[in-house]
Amino acid sequence: MALARTNLTLPESLVREIDAVAGPRGRSRYVAEAVAQRLKRDRLLRAVDATAGVLRGTRHAMSRDEVTALIDTLRSEESG
Repeated sequence: MALARTNLTLPESLVREIDAVAGPRGRSRYVAEAVAQRLKRDRLLRAVDATAGVLRGTRHAMSRDEVTALIDTLRSEESG
């Protein structure tokens, strides 16, 4: 994977906390992983917003409880 150098401005207290967890030599990787995770979440939320309600009134429609159960299952598979 190609890397690009960038300059970020972060609060000093946040940098200290990152370094305490990742170490000063692991800072870039830690921040990159955190940003990648946030991007994945934001893309998913955008997809959910764009498709909300499209199955309403069809045989594929799910109740709120069914959706919650599905999401819980997917999350447990992702973390396991």
